[in-house]
Amino acid sequence: MTSIDPVVAGLLEQLSAAPDFADMPVADARGFVQAFIQMEGEAEEVASITDVNIPGPDGNEIAARIYTPHTEGSRPVILYFHGGGYALCTLEIADKPCRELANLTGCVVVNVEYRLAPEDRAPAQLTDCYAVTQWAVGNISEFGGDGSRLAVSGDSAGGALAAGVALMARDQGGPAIDLQILIYPITDVQDSTFPSRTENGSGYLLTQRSMDYFADLYLTPDQDPKDPYVFPARATDLSNLPDAVVITAGFDPLRDEGTQYAEKLAAAGSKVTHLHNASMIHGFMWMGGVVAQQKVAVGQLADAVKEKWSL
Repeated sequence: MTSIDPVVAGLLEQLSAAPDFADMPVADARGFVQAFIQMEGEAEEVASITDVNIPGPDGNEIAARIYTPHTEGSRPVILYFHGGGYALCTLEIADKPCRELANLTGCVVVNVEYRLAPEDRAPAQLTDCYAVTQWAVGNISEFGGDGSRLAVSGDSAGGALAAGVALMARDQGGPAIDLQILIYPITDVQDSTFPSRTENGSGYLLTQRSMDYFADLYLTPDQDPKDPYVFPARATDLSNLPDAVVITAGFDPLRDEGTQYAEKLAAAGSKVTHLHNASMIHGFMWMGGVVAQQKVAVGQLADAVKEKWSL
């Protein structure tokens, strides 16, 4: 069995005295996750960064940040939906990873600040992300992007949102999406029966107690338990979906649901690149300043993106 990365083990030791997210008021938890910004390393330069406000589905405005890299011509577009249990994170936490993704892939990256729970519960997060995906088709050319070459992406809860948007786009008339990039995704926020939810359910940053807490924040009491957009793992039809890149981590409670979803997508006909990082924990893709494996993993992710579009 692979051992946990020693640097990651040291980080976990430093964080061991911190309370579980489930024991924090939402405002305190939102403050706590800002610590990830320090672990992400230096902010890379890109050709341009533009903050925009995009019309939302409920009369709201959705803040987004668009990163255009130093490449020529019309570039493919990656929509990025940040993680944070549907409740915690912001554009700023995803800023450095989005800069890096733009530079490594040569794609325009759109960092999306969807509405957060519990102030807004499901499906507000999904419908915001879907609205930005639709907006990109007709508007991203202004920022050097090609709206006919789209990927949806996200980490953790953002991975669930990316998977949900891919399903919505298939079922609701578009837009056409070429690729879904699912970074240690939640595929069923309520399902605690995956073995990794128990095996890695405490002591590895994200806990099963936190997952239960996020589910309580995100879902309404009358949530349809069969909604495939909210619970991608419960979808009964995964055919005609975009190709996928799925990243998992060995010491992550979400490991098994990400692996299972990758397998289901492949069985349904999508081309799937599954990048497993056996010695890593949940959240490691936001630790590029301290964890060497993050650079390996994001490089592999970028290679898969470039292969998809022959960049």
